[in-house]
Amino acid sequence: MSLVRMDLNISLDGIAATADQTPDNPFGEDWGRLVEAYTQTRTFREQVLHDTSGAGTAGLDDDYARGYFDGIGAEIMGAGKFGLHAHPDDPDWRGWWGEEPPFHTPVFVLTHTPRPPLEMQGGTTFTFLEASPPEALALAREAAGDRDVRIGGGPTMAREYLRAGLVDVLHVGITPIILDKGIRLWDELRGLDRDYEVSSEASSSGVVHVTFTRARSA
Repeated sequence: MSLVRMDLNISLDGIAATADQTPDNPFGEDWGRLVEAYTQTRTFREQVLHDTSGAGTAGLDDDYARGYFDGIGAEIMGAGKFGLHAHPDDPDWRGWWGEEPPFHTPVFVLTHTPRPPLEMQGGTTFTFLEASPPEALALAREAAGDRDVRIGGGPTMAREYLRAGLVDVLHVGITPIILDKGIRLWDELRGLDRDYEVSSEASSSGVVHVTFTRARSA
């Protein structure tokens, strides 16, 4: 049976969405620091930047970056990740990723203001819908077939899926920085670890990769 997977980058104090964005810098400096190890990997450069030169880091961070893409048949993301909060009145907004987004699968964007489906190059189709986590997951599972479904974030939506017990595998890359302000992943998730087997690996970049895999008895 296919799995429901989630991969997020967080700070030492658990922040997964930064708070220093400006109109001139819509991602903010803190976001670049949070995901630096990931964006330097060879896999990120290939999958997101379409760089086939072989540039980028290898090693453990790249292993997890490659795992982020492997075996995914559909994705669910929040409106914020697609950019609808930053561009609420722009009917022509097509996301952050250019005309060929790195997903190459059906992507379901949860929003209170649905838009027509958006077909992009490379096999990505964005479908905008207002649905509960189980309803959206049912649609994504059908679209994914025997492949896995990725819950793509942001952290507010991620917490909804974790609280509902719908995530089989959660990977967090913990970057050794303290941000203080932003949206924390772990709020209202006390005791989450009891339902999972937890393992961790430390990368030479300083990032600690922690994986929560649903325990067989859960």
